Amino acid sequence: MSKVVSEDDLAILLKAGLSQEDIRHSILVAEKALDIVRRTGKDLDMALIARGALFHDLGKALTHSYQHGEIGAEMGKQFGLPKAITDIARKHFHGGISATEAEKLDLPVVDYTPRLLEERIILYADRLIDIITEGFFNFQDDQEAEQRFEEIITHFRGYGKDKPTSDRYLGYHREI
Repeated sequence: MSKVVSEDDLAILLKAGLSQEDIRHSILVAEKALDIVRRTGKDLDMALIARGALFHDLGKALTHSYQHGEIGAEMGKQFGLPKAITDIARKHFHGGISATEAEKLDLPVVDYTPRLLEERIILYADRLIDIITEGFFNFQDDQEAEQRFEEIITHFRGYGKDKPTSDRYLGYHREI
């Protein structure tokens, strides 16, 4: 088991019914997010980053649709997770959508913009892990994925999704 996952947190993921593949993805996101923070040298809440990344896809236990963030936040509440962690699950979809975008998707009309740097790092790490693990690219190492991030987000629609989403991811990449 990864050093970023406590037995209690793993038990929650398993009790929720998250697949082994989704648990593996979440662990990789947590590890990548923590690695990014260490390299930046910033003094951030490492526990929030580790647990927020670990639980960001909790809703995928019930659905892989665009609603998994909102559903995961509600599931997290039921498991007694802190609001800061359920907020990450809620906000991570498409890199943190606006209230206008949420309305178009028939989600609660709120602003899902990540306010904390810890949240933005998790969203960035999530997109990086997707790029690294989906096997579409043949990277020498993870740093190559980071170096090519802007190119990939801009030119491969599946990773950038739509213009507002790709702009958000590019913003996080440049900030971090």
